[in-house]
Amino acid sequence: MRTQTDKADLSFAFQLALEILLKDPTRIQPYVTIFHWDLPQALEDEYGGFLSPLIVDDFVDFANLCFKEFGDRVKHWITMNEPWSYSYGGYDAGLLAPGRCSAWMSFCPTGNSGTEPYKVAHNLLLSHAATVKLYKQKYQASQKGQIGITLVCYWMVPLTESTADKEAAQRAIDFMFIHPITYGDYPKSMRTLVGKRLPKFTAEQAELLIGSYDFLGLNYYIANYVYNVRFANPVNLSYSTDSLSVQTTVKNGKAIGLPTGVSTFFMYPKGLKDLLVYTKEKYKNPTIYITENGMGDNNNVSREVGVKDDSRVYFYNVHLQSLKNAIDAGVKVKGYFTWSFLDNFEWLSGYTQRFGIGFVDFNDGLKRYPKKSAFWFKKFLLK
Repeated sequence: MRTQTDKADLSFAFQLALEILLKDPTRIQPYVTIFHWDLPQALEDEYGGFLSPLIVDDFVDFANLCFKEFGDRVKHWITMNEPWSYSYGGYDAGLLAPGRCSAWMSFCPTGNSGTEPYKVAHNLLLSHAATVKLYKQKYQASQKGQIGITLVCYWMVPLTESTADKEAAQRAIDFMFIHPITYGDYPKSMRTLVGKRLPKFTAEQAELLIGSYDFLGLNYYIANYVYNVRFANPVNLSYSTDSLSVQTTVKNGKAIGLPTGVSTFFMYPKGLKDLLVYTKEKYKNPTIYITENGMGDNNNVSREVGVKDDSRVYFYNVHLQSLKNAIDAGVKVKGYFTWSFLDNFEWLSGYTQRFGIGFVDFNDGLKRYPKKSAFWFKKFLLK
């Protein structure tokens, strides 16, 4: 049973939701992600999870159940979140589940950083395309919903004005798996550099992939400088080095933007507009939702200090201005989601970083308190 204290702790959220609903009842709707890296262990044990093409049918079966049970209420489906993060983090860097990477990296029990990230990304993309086909054929007409996918993409800024660095920045974007869902194949740069290690789509699969979304979700946090690498490592092959590009946050001793509580994340609001305009021009002007955008604080302050998050207010202010600039440039942005509503478990960082506009006191029964950014958003949304 929820206590009176719990209700009080959450009152700001309910108040904001109520006020928005009263103003426009259509503004609060669920956007449901079917797969956010939580693969059932049974499928990992049975056939290696996303390393196997067998995953496609099981993914579609699960999605079918979701559509059947919840499609009368859910009108925006997202097949999966950040296939790049899942394939890179779990099968190249070995940092996310299932923790696979090459033996030469010395800390993974098994894996191959030069082949497995591509196999996994390939099967993720095929699972996405097959799910979209099912939804459009069986459910979309009756349920009147839409379906898409969420991708993460850093904006890549050439370290210098050299042609080599500009091409390296383009390759870095190519390797984040945006290309196939629009054009049905990997970019030429990937085909050239990865060679036989990169799986191929059949003609039927390519047809399914092309335009396999009603909307595109984009997660944007940061931009990096990128510089060219002249020669590939012929021995220790990995997804991380195949693009012959290196990302850095520093140029001539100066960071790319203002620091945040995450050591590798710097504010670069201009990158949001640049990424959106690039996506419009490169990928046939899709309908876009910003499905994640936010900044983290270190979890080493008191509640009294933590709720005074002026830097987060600044972050959202300048990024939303950049978003408006993209819309003014003709990008079809239809929605924007902060990351996140509450402080929560941030993957590898656990509870050491706070991304929420609501402060969660992990030392006092998980009580919640609105931060300054929550009140700022309330005022912003009700304008």
